[in-house]
Amino acid sequence: MLSQLEKAELFRALHERPGAFIIPNPWDAGTAKLLAGIGFEALATTSLGLANMLGRTKVSLEMILQNCREIVAATELPVSVDLENCGADAPGLAAEAIRLAAEAGAVGGSIEDSTGNPENPIYDFSHAVERVQAAVEVARSLPFPFTLTARAENFLHGRTDLDDTIKRLQAFEVAGADVLYAPGLYDFATIRTVVSALKKPFNLVMGFADPTLTVEQLSAAGVKRISVGGALSRVALAAFLKCAREMKENSSFTYVRDMATIKELRGAFAAGS
Repeated sequence: MLSQLEKAELFRALHERPGAFIIPNPWDAGTAKLLAGIGFEALATTSLGLANMLGRTKVSLEMILQNCREIVAATELPVSVDLENCGADAPGLAAEAIRLAAEAGAVGGSIEDSTGNPENPIYDFSHAVERVQAAVEVARSLPFPFTLTARAENFLHGRTDLDDTIKRLQAFEVAGADVLYAPGLYDFATIRTVVSALKKPFNLVMGFADPTLTVEQLSAAGVKRISVGGALSRVALAAFLKCAREMKENSSFTYVRDMATIKELRGAFAAGS
């Protein structure tokens, strides 16, 4: 069994080797095992996928951390946790979520500049930077190299100000974040513009980007890490709803033709354990 230090070093090495790597987003122990069995090298939790699983629109920090514990326990892979805004506005309180994530077994985690308040969705620039600085301080105090990701959320909240987004990412970079992330970027030219403005690894989430883009194209543009956020959860639930509506509206069950066999599933779960 790998130690947390060994997982942390493996995770850090993924960001240092040439080319981009995919870090998919399971939402529970079962999906984590399936992804591990397929051969992915690291996993990232998804707060949206967790909320979908629980039938909620929002999840608490404790829910996020418990989900992290379950996913960490499910496989030997390094796990990075989606901490949303770390459950607090104040820099010191938000930074404590990094310590809690480490205690939950994660070797990486994120802090974002989204407030969670629809009326004022993005923290002011200086406050956002202070939050990242506080998170970096806690991350550096840990007994292993915790990979801290800092997220600029402008594009997810209708603020398509590319200059401000780059300004924030650059400030987070200077503050000591290990990975930069701006969800909501769509086209290749914009992605390349953002990546070229940064020196540290950039995470692109494909749940919002042009789905025709390939790993090879994104790697050539300088993207280092590719996640999918809640996309796998949403696709799975789309299939669930389609099957449920067939039963309710057509009184038929043709969807069973597409079921994975019990043998296939058991084998996949075993491969990822």
